[in-house]
Amino acid sequence: MRPFRNLKIASVIEHELGLILARDFVVPGAFITITSVEVTTDLLQATVKLAIIPYVKGPDVYAAIEKRRSTFQHQLLKKMNIRPMPHIKFALEEPEKIPEDSA
Repeated sequence: MRPFRNLKIASVIEHELGLILARDFVVPGAFITITSVEVTTDLLQATVKLAIIPYVKGPDVYAAIEKRRSTFQHQLLKKMNIRPMPHIKFALEEPEKIPEDSA
């Protein structure tokens, strides 16, 4: 297998899925961004990590994205035209803790 192919595919998935989410998936009062995409070396699985602002809407938005996962997968397949197309899994990114000032 060619080296770095999974990294190249991850980059294309991140770009194309970002466009699809921005164009076709609107949630009032929430901002969704893709923080990273990891594709396995066998190119069968891709994990897409999402950050949702505000975080309290995260579970609701995540559930809505999961319902449309197969639609997103199909749109990516049409755009990318690769075989095998990695199976997309979504994961929520945990918010970073901001340390409080001790002063």
